[in-house]
Formats: sequence, structure tokens, C-alpha cells
Amino acid sequence: MLGHRQLNGHDYLDILRRRAWFIAVPAVLFCAMGIAASYILPPKYVSQTLVLVQQQKVSEDYVKPIVNEDLNGRLASMKEQILSRSRIQPVIEKFGLYSEGRYTMDDRIELTRKAIGVTPIHSEQAHGGMPGFFISFTARDPKVAQMACGEITSLFVNENLDARVQSAEGTTAFLKQQLAEAKTNLDEQDAKLAAFEQKYIGKLPDQKGTNSNTLQALTTQLDAATQSVNRAQQEVTFLEAMVSQQSEARSDPAVVTRQSALADELKELRKQKEALDATYTPDHPDVIAIKRQIQSVQSKMAAEAADQSVNRPASQTHTDSLQLQQLRAQLRAARQSLDAAKQMQARIQNQVGAYESKLEAAPVIEEEYQQVTRDHETALQFYNSLLRKMNESSMASELEHRRQGEQFQVMDDPNLPDRPKFPNRRLFAAGGLAGGLFLGLLLTGLLEYRDTSLRTEQDVLALTTLPVLAVLSHISEMPQRAERGLLAKLVLPKEDPIELARPADV
Repeated sequence: MLGHRQLNGHDYLDILRRRAWFIAVPAVLFCAMGIAASYILPPKYVSQTLVLVQQQKVSEDYVKPIVNEDLNGRLASMKEQILSRSRIQPVIEKFGLYSEGRYTMDDRIELTRKAIGVTPIHSEQAHGGMPGFFISFTARDPKVAQMACGEITSLFVNENLDARVQSAEGTTAFLKQQLAEAKTNLDEQDAKLAAFEQKYIGKLPDQKGTNSNTLQALTTQLDAATQSVNRAQQEVTFLEAMVSQQSEARSDPAVVTRQSALADELKELRKQKEALDATYTPDHPDVIAIKRQIQSVQSKMAAEAADQSVNRPASQTHTDSLQLQQLRAQLRAARQSLDAAKQMQARIQNQVGAYESKLEAAPVIEEEYQQVTRDHETALQFYNSLLRKMNESSMASELEHRRQGEQFQVMDDPNLPDRPKFPNRRLFAAGGLAGGLFLGLLLTGLLEYRDTSLRTEQDVLALTTLPVLAVLSHISEMPQRAERGLLAKLVLPKEDPIELARPADV
């Protein structure tokens, strides 16, 4: 009748006293079964070793490592390669793994894969977040587990070394091929640039400043040559006037007077021009005006000399004086100087024209030059970048060959397990005991739920909702089974309840 009311602590203790065997027997039985199972199941021994990641011995500031993949990814990749059939089968055959029973080679390979464990060690202080990892192997024999764990560890260490060497050599070979192609492209760009510079020599954009400075210098030289021509012309005109004056001195005094006046005027004008040249530029209006006056006087003197030369009698030519002969010699020299000055002026003018044409063509040539140099600069930068990377890759490859790069270092040899990891007898015993207790409690609860006996006043009150008048605790003459279920009840109607005293035990 316990299911009809709420139980308290005394009720639970009473149940445990009455149903103790129903709880103890399954608990002891299951605990014994667990211990027996731990002896029956085949043992599994686990051998383990620690592998640390040793960083490269040369600073990364000098030699950058080629393999920069996260160690987690590299470890997963190596595990897949090592667990392949070609790598696992030799280990199985070497140590006779799972040779007992009727296992096929595929079954043995699968069991061996499950027996291998790789557990990374994560650390925030370590490079890549993982300074190393544990490698374990599970087998039924401790010595086999130890030897197989050592073999698997060797596979991981060698695989890491081979992978890094192959990666470095492959990277170096690829960069060498790319560098050769970049060198060919750079040579082509060098040839194009050299041909362009040869074609437009003297007109290149970087020569624009030199050309401009040279043009300014030539312009100054042209001005000086023009002035030399003008002075030579003036000298010739003056000497021609003097020769004409000397030639006509005897025959026409009026002509001599005019020639002398023009010569004096010319000399005065030249003095004025020299004074103006020292003060003003050649483009000043006063300088231009004085030049015009000088040219006008020279023209007049030349005209007078020409008239006198035409009208001179032939009989007078042989009577030239020594002074006149000297003037004629000076005139010839002045004319030669004038011709030389004009040739110099023409040559400088040609040079000025050539440099002006170079400067005029500079914008078009500069656009083409920029295109050529841009392609050349791009090819050069790409070649230098590949050359630098190839040198770094070569050093990294040499570092890996010398085994001075990142390596897996085995800290401890695989241990020889002294006890099996499975089955754990204590764990099996505790599990059997817990299962037996659970089954006993479940059985006790089921029996109590189905038991309808009335044992206490609370049971009667919960069933009838009427007050109890008296309770007969124990009657020795009654059978034991009836004794446990007998309970005398005396009740009165609810309208007039009478409470009686409980008699003592009979």
C-alpha cells in the first residue's frame, strides 16, 4: 500500500530492511560477473612515445622555411600517408599483427589503423600552437605494442623529413624553370629597349634636359655669330669706303669729303652702339634703331664706293699708293673673315634647327619610350623577385639536406606497458556493482509497487481516509503469512468519532 501515499525516510529504511536480499544479491552477482569478464576478455596493451617539433637551427630572418603549413594539417596529411596500405602492410607482416584468428589482410589493416593513435599537444607558447604530439599503439602483447609504436614513430619522423626535402627541392626546381623563362623575357625586353634607344639616340626623354641646355647654348652662340657677321660686314663696308676714298682722293675732292663724313658718322654710331650694348639687350628699341642707322650709313658708303669704282678711269689703277694697297689687303682679309663668320652662323643655325626638331619630337618619343621601359621594368622586377625567391629556396633546401630545418625529435623511446589498459578490472567490478545495485533497486521498487499489504496507521488512513481506533501489532498464534497481513481496525462514523486508547502488545 505504499504506492497510495507519500513515503518518508522511515518508509525507505523499512523497505531496505525488508528487501535487502533483493538488492544485495544482484549487486554481488553482477560485480562477480564484471570481474570474471575482465579476466575473460583479451587484454590490450598501449605503448606510447612523445615526439616534439624542433624548430630550424638557423634564424628565420636569414633563411625562411619553405614549408609554412600549419602543423595540424601536416600531421593529418602524414597520418593519411602512413596509414595507407603500402605503409601499413609491411609493419603488419614484420610484427605479425592480428595473425591469430581468421582475419583477412584487409581486416588486419583496418584493425592496425584503429590501433594507431596520434594525439597533438596544443600550447599557446609553441610555434604553430603545437610543440609536439603523442604516438600510441595498442596490441595484445606489450612487446609487440612497444616495437610497433617505435616503427610507426620512425615512419612519422622519416615522412616529415622526406616531405620537407621534397617540398624544398620541388619549389627550387619550379623556381629555376620560372627564372629561366623570366630571363628569356628580360633579354627580349633588353633588346627592344636597346633598339629603341639606338633608333632615337639623342631624342630620348632623359636627354630632354641636355638638349634644352644645348639649344640654349647654341642660341647664345648663334647670337654671338650673328654679331660677328654684323661686325665683319661693318668692317668690310668701312674698308670698302676707305679704299674708295683713297682711290678718288685725287680726282674728286667732293667725293672724298662725303666719304670722310660717312666714315666719321659710322665711327660715331659704332661707339654709341657699343655703349647701348653694354646697357641694354639686343631687343631694346634703342639698340635696334642704332643698328638701322649703322646699316643705312654702310649702305650709303657702299653705294658711293660702287659709283666711284664704276666711274674710275682705267689709267688710274697703276698709280695706287702704298696706303691704298694696304687698305685693299685689309679689305680682302675682312671679306674672308666675313665669309668664315657666315659659315659659322649657318652651321650653328643648322644645329639649332636639329635640336629644335628633337625637342618637338620629344612628346611622341616619350610616350613610346614609357611603354618600352614599363615592360622592361616589369620584366626586371619579376626576374629579380624570382631570383631572390630561388636563392632563398636553395638555402632552405640545403638546410633540409643538412637536417638543420624543422624536425620531429623523439623525446622518449616507446614504453613497455606493465599492465593492460583494457580491460580495467576495477572499472569492470565497479560497473558490475553499479549495474547490480540498479537492478536490485528496480526489482525492489517493482515489488513494493505491487505489494498491497497494510502495515501502518498511515496505510489505513491513506486507503480509508478514516481515523484508526486501535492497532493489534502481533498475534503469536496466527500463521506467519497471515500475521504480516492482519490488522484489526475499529472505526466510528465520521459524524461522531470516539478516540480509544491503544492497548499494549499481547
